[in-house]
Amino acid sequence: MRVSNWGNSLAVRLPKAVVDSLGLKSGDRLEIVSATDERVVLAKDRRRARAVERMRARALPLPASYAFDRDDANAR
Repeated sequence: MRVSNWGNSLAVRLPKAVVDSLGLKSGDRLEIVSATDERVVLAKDRRRARAVERMRARALPLPASYAFDRDDANAR
């Protein structure tokens, strides 16, 4: 892999095999699991997905008669 300039930063393009192996898509975040002078170990950052799962697990059911009213919610 080659390190390239990307604006004021540096970037590395990941081979398709790595992208497929990690199930990555544009916009995903990676975290550095460990690093030495010769090796960097990456993992897909799943913190956001875990946070969403926790929020969904705690979600309270809405009453059957509930209807969201955008105008009412945005009234000042």
